[in-house]
Amino acid sequence: MTMIEKEPVVAAIVGLGWWGKKMATLVNAGGAEMHFVRGIDPDPAASAFAENLGIRFSSDLADALNDPLIEAVILATPHSLHQSQIAQAVAAGKHVFCEKPLAMTRRDAEASVALCEQAGLVLGMGHERRFEPPIAEILEAAESGKLGRLLQIEANFSHDKFLGLDPSNWRLNAEQAPAGGMTATGIHLTDLSVKLMGPARDVRVVCENLASSIPQGDTMSAHIRFENGGSSYVSATLATPFVSRFAVFGTLGWIEVRDKAHVESPDGWIVTEGWKGKPITVREVAPAEPVRDNLRAFARAVRGTETYPITGEDMINNIALLEAIIRSARSGAVENL
Repeated sequence: MTMIEKEPVVAAIVGLGWWGKKMATLVNAGGAEMHFVRGIDPDPAASAFAENLGIRFSSDLADALNDPLIEAVILATPHSLHQSQIAQAVAAGKHVFCEKPLAMTRRDAEASVALCEQAGLVLGMGHERRFEPPIAEILEAAESGKLGRLLQIEANFSHDKFLGLDPSNWRLNAEQAPAGGMTATGIHLTDLSVKLMGPARDVRVVCENLASSIPQGDTMSAHIRFENGGSSYVSATLATPFVSRFAVFGTLGWIEVRDKAHVESPDGWIVTEGWKGKPITVREVAPAEPVRDNLRAFARAVRGTETYPITGEDMINNIALLEAIIRSARSGAVENL
């Protein structure tokens, strides 16, 4: 049987908020090699969305975990719930796809990765930035040596989408989502940074509240140094109109990618490149759906036809850096990993 002929992975979506609805709609529209048959959310109001999508609704995660038809659970839940929910899913023999961040500490990330590995279960991560076509080109150019020795990363992923949230929303809880926009957007940039540069050595963060009453601060920047040399500047602000820019600089060339719209509704990318001995070029890349493509890669890993590209080591390195960023946001000092 070929990969195309394999049955879609039967899954449950846990968390039917903003992002859970995005993933559920994408998956059940087809093309993700997965299909949701259950939706889990503590809010009864989410049942209307589940009904419209034709999936069974429940407020209890156990209903999905006890369902023998469910092969995988997709967690679009608050960060503080991830470790417990992953442990419950693994105990039930389910593969897990977890929205970012995986955890808030290196220790907890190591525990979740180890649980899945020991059980022979796939652990997927909501780092869809890796699946954006121009970002995938950067990763390939770095791995092949085309960029030469990597020197520096400059990255900014900021928006003001949270300014209109109800103050009780967990995304505006400084304990659950500390350090400005770090857990919302910056975590994607550090994922790419550690993928390209390796484990981080130390970080210094500036986190301020300049334009809002957001408890975790609305303006955050981090300067990261890596064990193998090189640095990354990451900005994740919650009080400016949408901007997303990722640039990597090497001895043989540099590439900058700018998103034309938020990944919620992707509209393509503008790519600027400079290569040694060649003129600078600018090109546009057509829209794609990286959220779907990440879930598709997860489904293929569950079916055993491909290896999931985000490794457990990558996940742990990223959360180790997140933990240090949170410490530095509070202390204002350089924090070692």
